[in-house]
Amino acid sequence: MGRNTRKRRTSPATKAIAAAAALALGGGGLIWANFYASAHESHNDAWGSRTKAAGAQVATIPCPDIGQKLTDVPGRARTEVDGELAGLDRQITDAYQRLATTRDAQAQDASFVQNGILGPLKDRRKVIFDRIRLEINRAGGTAPGDLDDLTACTGSPAAGDRTNAGGGQGGDGRQQGNGGQQQGSGGQNNGGMNGGGQQGGEGGQQGGAGGQQQSNGGQAGNGPSAADFVDITKVQPNVPAKPRRTRDASTGAFTTRCGVNANANHNTDNVIVAPGVTNGAHHLHDYVGNQKVNAFSSNDTFLQGGTSCQNKNDLSAYYWPVVRVQDGTRDFDQNADGGGKEGNVGRILVAKQAQIKYVGSATSKVVAMPQFLRIITGDAKAFTNGTANANAHWSCTGFENKVQLTDKYPICPRGSDVVRSFAFQSCWDGQNTDSANHRTHVAFADASGRCQNGFKAIPQLTMRLVYGVPRPVVRNGQVKNAYAVDGFPEQLHKAITDHDDFIAVTRGGLANKIAGCLNSGRMC
Repeated sequence: MGRNTRKRRTSPATKAIAAAAALALGGGGLIWANFYASAHESHNDAWGSRTKAAGAQVATIPCPDIGQKLTDVPGRARTEVDGELAGLDRQITDAYQRLATTRDAQAQDASFVQNGILGPLKDRRKVIFDRIRLEINRAGGTAPGDLDDLTACTGSPAAGDRTNAGGGQGGDGRQQGNGGQQQGSGGQNNGGMNGGGQQGGEGGQQGGAGGQQQSNGGQAGNGPSAADFVDITKVQPNVPAKPRRTRDASTGAFTTRCGVNANANHNTDNVIVAPGVTNGAHHLHDYVGNQKVNAFSSNDTFLQGGTSCQNKNDLSAYYWPVVRVQDGTRDFDQNADGGGKEGNVGRILVAKQAQIKYVGSATSKVVAMPQFLRIITGDAKAFTNGTANANAHWSCTGFENKVQLTDKYPICPRGSDVVRSFAFQSCWDGQNTDSANHRTHVAFADASGRCQNGFKAIPQLTMRLVYGVPRPVVRNGQVKNAYAVDGFPEQLHKAITDHDDFIAVTRGGLANKIAGCLNSGRMC
């Protein structure tokens, strides 16, 4: 992965936007278009008063995600194309900053958002689309012919609240998950998940437009809101049975102990999706395992990166968006890209436990993971993209085998901790360590636990993260002590956007040892 220095330049326009955004900081983060503070916060500045009065204005800017359409990008064009896609995310962030800093103009001119923000955004997106098309064609590929149909973004006001303040299940708009979303079986003994079953989230995305509330809530005004939380004790059991094991099943498990990122190894890059682009993730990641992972890392870097894992042959990179509690406090990145500037505010929580376990297939032996295999599970943009690639699972200790939530954050009973679980794709095409959209080279097993389309079963990476979260309190349609994962600004910190990233890097024959452990039915 080469350095993309062109993406690192800071233009005068970007500097001006950043300076303007700094004026809009409140409660530790950017005050977004539809600001509505939690009950425990106070805002005495004139800016806060003006922003509260603008509650009926545009709250979100949904933009079509073209990345999933680019499934056939030639290898030598991928780094540049990934960099251009990261540029599109930067444009959306800039648009939100402009929304927050043009309140007076919006109040005086009803067409300001369209003419001054959405129109120019469409033009800038088309410039990047044209570059993507040129890069693909220059490398011998064929770009999709309908890209220009995806240049326009929309400005959406906050929709009415479709759930009661106590959480509960969504009254309408329940949406069944599709496209490989996995429902976990829970439990510590299997890493929190099994590989089978597709199931939509308890409570559903609300009303088609996706759960936007009358107030977007949150310490930075961009979520989460009261309706994003549910008392887990009031949710009916929803965990399906595991796939039935066959005689050829690989029944072992291999645990690697890599810590909880107590040394605060963080950055806002994503070397898989946006290599060579600083702040390509637009949110902060926790890293365990490999200790030299950033936008400019390469396969050679990984081999020299050291590891937080007890098994020093495990140099794999395991990383996920941080969880923050929005209790009015601020963290080190309150004025930084990917942090407060992009609506990711509050106190970063360190997991109490981080269990990383590889499990086998219910129907076959597994082959060893190839070196440098990259897998993303879940979709950081599931709130606007839909649930096709969503794979979020939230629960509480003591409830994991009964209830798994996809689009709600649980309110756990006293004495119970919040649990995030992930089960990665466990089928591999046998050839590629990555793909143009970072998805099609791997897949989930079907409901019976079998790999399809000639894919091979590989050890399934499962992760279970446990957090001691201050218990959220929902009252009068607002939530105090809300917690949420970091995310892109337009995703409003929805629970369904949770995701996890992995790069397989081993030495000393560890990949074969993991596969052998699983195939022989041992606990390693």
